[in-house]
Amino acid sequence: GHIVTNFHVIEGADQLIVTLANGVEYEAELVGEDPINDLAVIRIEAGGALPATVPLADSDRVRVGQFVAAIGNPFGLQGTMTVGFVSALGRYLPVSSDSAESNYTIPDIIQTDAPINPGNSGGVLLDDEGNVIGVTAAIQSAVKSSAGIGFAIPSVIVQKVVPALIEQGHYDHPWIGMS
Repeated sequence: GHIVTNFHVIEGADQLIVTLANGVEYEAELVGEDPINDLAVIRIEAGGALPATVPLADSDRVRVGQFVAAIGNPFGLQGTMTVGFVSALGRYLPVSSDSAESNYTIPDIIQTDAPINPGNSGGVLLDDEGNVIGVTAAIQSAVKSSAGIGFAIPSVIVQKVVPALIEQGHYDHPWIGMS
């Protein structure tokens, strides 16, 4: 059972515990991480108890004004869903990193007005058919809670990065040394 989340959610963790919707907890292991795209893959062994996977949609087809739902655990409140709209596309999300690529920004971020708060990171942003269009990652707020501007890493980046994280444990970024 591979699970996609944000790198900043698992960064520095000594232990990873996943709680499924039925309340059962599983210890997870880190499979791969990509700090530059703020993505990570963890894995649980749950046998036949694994829930069905959620299909990925093509985030390149997302449009401003499209209805979306964000699912996560804001403020530790498990299984929370908020709704809203895609409020902008093509945003850039700066990466917080100590690496040489610290000036990197994740491209084509989806901006939403669906309330996203601390604890939503690593959750999903769904379209109106229940398909994943992004992984919720950040908010912009002076008060550190929803101010109507939340951001999600688009599914096209997830589709590109996650297979490498599963196979190699990391994603090799091409760099040409300019921005």
